[in-house]
Amino acid sequence: MSDRVRAKQQVLELAEFCSRKGWLPATSGNLSVRLTNRPSLFFAVTRSGVDKTALKEADVIVVDEHMSVESPDEGVPSAETEVHLKLYERLDCGSVIHVHTLFNNLMSNLCESEGYVEFRQHELLKALGHWQEDAVLRVPIVPNHADLHQLAQAVHAAASADCPGVLVVRHGIYAFGETPGAARRHLEAMEFLFEYLWRSRYR
Repeated sequence: MSDRVRAKQQVLELAEFCSRKGWLPATSGNLSVRLTNRPSLFFAVTRSGVDKTALKEADVIVVDEHMSVESPDEGVPSAETEVHLKLYERLDCGSVIHVHTLFNNLMSNLCESEGYVEFRQHELLKALGHWQEDAVLRVPIVPNHADLHQLAQAVHAAASADCPGVLVVRHGIYAFGETPGAARRHLEAMEFLFEYLWRSRYR
């Protein structure tokens, strides 16, 4: 299996996982897996406008560091491809998952004025790389810019290796990791914690 086919298959697997969770409503969301980073960046990303709950291999296309499609007849990449690109450039990560969920939207709305959602002393922080008993993790929140170049710049500026996610207020989360499996684990842990925080406050 070629690297391109493998990367596309990994995107399909991530989409299937997120679909089972109900995290890709109404064709929303986008997912990507990096093929190479040096000397040139290439990554597989979902095509624009497709239903991610019924994703096919033809719906995943390969783009380069200029967001140019390898094969023009494959279609147009997700409108938010630049956000993925900026995360790959900043953090050297291997996969990015963007989903719109009820609880990440609720928490981003609730915590917008603080500029972050804070998780404290919870077991699942270990899944996010924080093993201390008194661990604290703040997931940054950025505005939901209609200009996607501006959104990409905001996510790029907020992202760090310390926290594998950036929330966009009343929009969704970009979760990332060194591998597709790590990105999935980070996303699942943060979504659990968003729901936990919301329910603990408003049960």
